Amino acid sequence: MALGEGCPAEHSAHAALETLMRRRLGRECLYVPSCRLGLYVALRHWCRPGGRVLMSPVNDDVIFFVVLAAGLRPVQAPLCARDGSIDPAGLPESGWRGLSAVLTTNLYGNPDPAPELRARCDALGIPLIEDAAHAIGSEVAGRPVGGYGDASVFSLSKHVGAKSGGFLALADPGLRTELARARDALLEPSRLTAELAYALRPYAEAGVRGLRLVRAARAALRLLGREERAEIRMPLRGAELRKALAGAPGLGGFHSWIRVDMHDYRLRSGRSRLRRTERLLGGLDQRLDLHRAGTEKLLASPWGEPGGAAGAPGPGGAAGAPGPGGVGGAQPLFRVPLLVEDRDAAIAALAAHRVTTGYLYDPPLDDYAGEVFTDPSPAPEPAAWFARHALPVDPCGADQVIAVLDALGARPARRAESGVGHGGGG
Repeated sequence: MALGEGCPAEHSAHAALETLMRRRLGRECLYVPSCRLGLYVALRHWCRPGGRVLMSPVNDDVIFFVVLAAGLRPVQAPLCARDGSIDPAGLPESGWRGLSAVLTTNLYGNPDPAPELRARCDALGIPLIEDAAHAIGSEVAGRPVGGYGDASVFSLSKHVGAKSGGFLALADPGLRTELARARDALLEPSRLTAELAYALRPYAEAGVRGLRLVRAARAALRLLGREERAEIRMPLRGAELRKALAGAPGLGGFHSWIRVDMHDYRLRSGRSRLRRTERLLGGLDQRLDLHRAGTEKLLASPWGEPGGAAGAPGPGGAAGAPGPGGVGGAQPLFRVPLLVEDRDAAIAALAAHRVTTGYLYDPPLDDYAGEVFTDPSPAPEPAAWFARHALPVDPCGADQVIAVLDALGARPARRAESGVGHGGGG
């Protein structure tokens, strides 16, 4: 049964979620069971197979595989080493020619320079698609992230903490019916076991944390074959990937890569899942306030003024860029990318205090995938430097993180040159 064919209670829950997001964003919003599925729907609608999509090399590899599944060639963009945002000035004019779309990342919630990218896309006559999975509360140039693209995708697994669900937001509300049909055609029926597991997961996670069994739980997952990332990047499996590409576009051949960390990404959402998601989304502003306050603390730390050039904007608007909380406020980042000289030592020190570091995207995608599967960045060094030193930490734990790094004597990472690109559109 497709999502749009559910019972009246489920239809009402979808409508309630979409209304909440529509009010926040000012755009038509379509509920999807995952951000990655929403992105696939958008890419298939706006881009013909064989096209080339400019994207960030410091990004989740799942997104890379979604682009490939849509029958598209990823083109890795140059980045600003200060904050990991796309650097349009770093891409030569020849690099813009032949693109079919630009896909932003808004890494950790720090905005990509959407106004400049929007102008570029308009001049080229191609779509701008915004991946706002990390940036549901961020702004750029006075507008919410996700308000510039022809389409934008949001995740409810990040700031909202729903572990499921997302939105596909549309600049043209007239496309809603067509894209809803495309979404529905890709969905799998809801499963009672999946809904029960979802309902019980918060209690199980709370129990594991309370008993301090996180390491044991992760070890059990590895033994059961459910720990799919032994390293930061999932295994590429090049020979299998070549076979999958021969059948693109289509999700089927890429399922083993795209489902990583979220096996229910195509699953039709049940009523209990939707009710919990609506409740959590209703408390988003309070969560954003906590993230904003923690972001301000972390950006004021020695590791929050990266790159070396004092006074330049850093992640989340460190030099006073307006954020959604008011003039001069920081963005409510999902994770704050502190830049630390020895990141691995910092990760180990945090782990010793039961602080888990996730959302690492190292190495960059052009190093990870190679020229067989992607066009490399014309200026790869800033992305490699950022990926090597970025320590993404939860701003809600700012005080503990700062105390641990202080005790460790962690040194800020600084590039030799003072100019490291634009300030990230914050």
